[in-house]
Amino acid sequence: MQYSKLALVPALALLICLPAAQAQQRFMELRGEITSPAYEGWWENEDGSFKLFYGYMNSNWEQTFNVPIGSANYFSVVEEGALNDLSVDGFDFAQADQGQPTHFYPRRNPFLFTIDVPADFGEREMVWTLQTQGQTLRAYGTLKPDYAIDPQVISTEVGGNFGSLSDALRDNISPDLRIEGENRRTVKVGQPLSLAVHASDPDNYPPPRPAPRLNDNLERLYRPPSSIVATSGPGLRFAWSVYRGPAEQVKFVPAQMKTYTDTRMYGNSAWSPPFTIPEPPADGRWTAEVTFDEPGEYVLRGVASDGSMFSYQNLMVTVTR
Repeated sequence: MQYSKLALVPALALLICLPAAQAQQRFMELRGEITSPAYEGWWENEDGSFKLFYGYMNSNWEQTFNVPIGSANYFSVVEEGALNDLSVDGFDFAQADQGQPTHFYPRRNPFLFTIDVPADFGEREMVWTLQTQGQTLRAYGTLKPDYAIDPQVISTEVGGNFGSLSDALRDNISPDLRIEGENRRTVKVGQPLSLAVHASDPDNYPPPRPAPRLNDNLERLYRPPSSIVATSGPGLRFAWSVYRGPAEQVKFVPAQMKTYTDTRMYGNSAWSPPFTIPEPPADGRWTAEVTFDEPGEYVLRGVASDGSMFSYQNLMVTVTR
């Protein structure tokens, strides 16, 4: 009988701990979850103004959202704490559009866009309000010291240079990026539109090197991650994405590498193993074609990265029948 009582103890402990363990479980949700706006931090510009960095986290692995500028996707410039209550409507047409996306890809999309504020911005807040799945969330951009960042912080947050913490990353320079031709185009539905950009890495840092190759050893292939953020290798790369407009109506040829952190195996993402950064074109000129299935106003975004820092250029496209 004594043995039975002792055996019962771990069983009871398991039952007691089970709800807590279940609460900690994380599931790969393909759809049905929300997208959260994110304030990433700020740094000071050379002229004394400040640059605020924003991104988002779409908790879904497959579901995307199209949220036009308006009452469900807007910015507000307010005094500190004015929009802490999520039920308060802060929509002001004059402030609403600060260059934020209207198409939201899955997963984490950090340091996606920036907003410059004047040197006297003070304690005001640049607040991004975003509503998805009927839930409203806000990101509060401030100049509080705790939010000060530099290129090393950006690299660390995106797992750049295989997660390096090198101090040399503080002086890393973003790639140079230029779209060939006009920044506004008009094209008909189904008509291919040729795209070309020139990209280069002026400081050639972090130095390109091949990503580690994964062999067929299953233990190595499926081992747990060694970093709290997904990591990617260094090396100049470029890809197009849809920044505004329904991406499901847009097709790129060749298919573009994902610009968000899809960490699934063979996910065509710089963060998905096994992945080797493609060699850049010898002349630094990336070409592609894009077609649209529906008329409307689209914004395509070209993203050049050295694996740690990013440069963006937008291309506005009017699609007609």
